[in-house]
Amino acid sequence: HGSGGGRRRRGGAVLRVVPALVLVALAVAGPWLAPHAIDAPVTVPYAEPGDDAPLGGDQLGRDVLSRLLAGGRELIGTSLLVAVLVTGVSAALGAVAALRPAVGRFVERAADVLMLLPAVLGILLIALSWPDGGRLAVITAAVVMGVPYAVRLVTGAAAPIAASGYVEAATVGGERLLHLVVREVLPNLRATLLALFGLRFVAAVYIVATAGFLQVGPQPPAADWALMIRENAAGIVLNPWAVLAPSIAIGLLAMSVNLAASALVPRSGRKAVSAL
Repeated sequence: HGSGGGRRRRGGAVLRVVPALVLVALAVAGPWLAPHAIDAPVTVPYAEPGDDAPLGGDQLGRDVLSRLLAGGRELIGTSLLVAVLVTGVSAALGAVAALRPAVGRFVERAADVLMLLPAVLGILLIALSWPDGGRLAVITAAVVMGVPYAVRLVTGAAAPIAASGYVEAATVGGERLLHLVVREVLPNLRATLLALFGLRFVAAVYIVATAGFLQVGPQPPAADWALMIRENAAGIVLNPWAVLAPSIAIGLLAMSVNLAASALVPRSGRKAVSAL
């Protein structure tokens, strides 16, 4: 019975991971699969779906399907980079904060201040004050907005480990802080960090999409899902797919990655991130 239950759990985990893998693979390969150039008009503006454009045309008559296929790669790449940076920075800060209470108090107060800043306002303050704006500004804004939440979680999960006997023994033995962080604390936070990575990826998708909707980051005529929503909102009655298709794509990406992350995380990690 135990082996059968284990196989069922593994099968269920695979089923929850597959949609995310398929969607990410489709987004990465999308630019090569697009039937038309993303900047070439093929129909009249806001044309209804037809043979040349299965999802119709956008505000300039460009093929919505081609732009949809080409618009996910940068969003996924940016969100992945943000999730890696947020998880890495939070892991280091959280472990140090748990091992050094004085540092922990400072980190906690700084996180509290940053958490008071609304996400949209934070994006605008950072991205618009950045020279030339662009993708790097959006990444910086997303990392700054994501670290405060994540570092508090890691600090809470690392505190019991920092107080454990083997860490205290290593401290008494003269081990340096770097050794304690890398060799003693972080290896015991693998489940928590994996769960955190999945959650921060989903959060990054929404932050990067919000930046695109605000036209901070990718600029026309780039094919970007959030930018497509903004550009075609005025013609939603004429061709709803120009707005619905990228909206559905963003939602499916967030849900599928969240499902995949929850399926891969051990139970201890799921409990650790229940607060988020």
